[in-house]
Amino acid sequence: MKKVLYLGFIGALLASCSVTYPGLATGNKAEKEGVAEQTVFFGIALKPIDVSIEKAAKNGKITKVATVDHQVKAGLFSTTYKTIVTGN
Repeated sequence: MKKVLYLGFIGALLASCSVTYPGLATGNKAEKEGVAEQTVFFGIALKPIDVSIEKAAKNGKITKVATVDHQVKAGLFSTTYKTIVTGN
């Protein structure tokens, strides 16, 4: 029984949680996709975190934004922030 509890505890520690939520939607067509992503380890950002809509649109060469989604994926030692932009 102790082994089962121990393995369950280790599994819970190594599991990650991901949340994606919509940020914006317009009537423009979604033909391209741009992503801005950054990972932070142990809650310490070594450089400024820039996961803005503007950066994601620039990465995807998008001039007219259709939708924006924000995603946060949290693990035991790291957290990843991602902005996904679609448009034309």
